[in-house]
Amino acid sequence: MKIIVLCLFLITISFVYALFNKEQNLDISMNASSFYDYEAKSIDGQIVNFKDFKGKKIIVVNVASKCGYTPQYADLQKLYEKYKDEIIILGFPSNDFLWQEPGKNSNIKEFCQTKYGVSFPLFEKIVVKKNKKQHHLYTWLSHKKLNGWNDKSPSWNFCKYLIDEEGKLIKFLSPSVKPFDKQIISFIENE
Repeated sequence: MKIIVLCLFLITISFVYALFNKEQNLDISMNASSFYDYEAKSIDGQIVNFKDFKGKKIIVVNVASKCGYTPQYADLQKLYEKYKDEIIILGFPSNDFLWQEPGKNSNIKEFCQTKYGVSFPLFEKIVVKKNKKQHHLYTWLSHKKLNGWNDKSPSWNFCKYLIDEEGKLIKFLSPSVKPFDKQIISFIENE
């Protein structure tokens, strides 16, 4: 009974948070319109310039260590190993959804490497939901005035954004789309 009450409480808190934490009128006029103009801090604190990824297909994923979708780390790593010459996967830990990424960057890195052998680039924990604290990359990913067509921000952990070799946002995929889904493989293999 206590577990049911706790689950209902967490769901209610999450709903209320989402209800009152809607997108505020953000000024995006200062944001760049090219993916390659952005940068982010790696999980180790180093600045990574996205210009370094020119000519590669990119999968941007918001990740979390305590989520029902967390096992996707394993398939993301397998996908990265299989298509290493064609794609780069960029993992962005976020604590935006039911506090499912509570750890510090060092804990996240250790978890990912120890449990799933993650070797694709991970970045420091950020905010991915639309609000004033949203990381500038996710502002680009979730505003059609910047990326050309998409206004969807992540609805949960493990949403995927597919970006082509020219830095154009091609597709937004929900968390339920697994790393080896046909949509992702077709994107990688130009089908």
